[in-house]
Amino acid sequence: MIDSAPTFKTIFGDDWDKLPPVMHKHYANRPYSDDISVCEGTLDVMCKGPIKWMAPLMMILGQVPAHNENNVPVTVRFQSDTYSRAFHFKRTFQFKKRKPYVFHSRMIQIKNNEVIEVMRFGIGWKMLYLWDGQKVVLQHRGYALCLGSMLIPVPLALFLGKGYAEEIAVGDDTFDMITHITHPLWGRVYEYKGQFRMTKAI
Repeated sequence: MIDSAPTFKTIFGDDWDKLPPVMHKHYANRPYSDDISVCEGTLDVMCKGPIKWMAPLMMILGQVPAHNENNVPVTVRFQSDTYSRAFHFKRTFQFKKRKPYVFHSRMIQIKNNEVIEVMRFGIGWKMLYLWDGQKVVLQHRGYALCLGSMLIPVPLALFLGKGYAEEIAVGDDTFDMITHITHPLWGRVYEYKGQFRMTKAI
């Protein structure tokens, strides 16, 4: 049975009603449904250090695209799961001299505002989803291997660094976003940032 409330309403909790209109559109999908919404924009992508060195492995593992390029057209489909509360992100990067790269992950609520983003082979990034009054913040809470309902902590921060992301409303249909990974020795080793516009709901 489709829940009439968006998947992320319980994640943001009391802050849901405080979110700006574009964030309500961004996170409008309901669980156990075939809801799809789409946003389009461009991103500047930067990687170096261990992320750059492991680019082929990152691709095999279905991780973020380890490639340096600015003004990359990106389309993101936010898709519900008919059989669960999972919230899918399907990002398609249109690099100039490469085949389109699809970075697919699914967000699963652990409890309250704690969420895990699960990628290929069950590798997951745990985070807290927060509204700080001005922007949505995704705050690092470690990495884990997702095996069914089990989450097994893995020390990937030692090799990859810690993740962070934020989204800032700049209009009723538009938001800026940035995602980055910071390594304890190499500093910021990965980043993509840019602006998106919500274009449709299906």
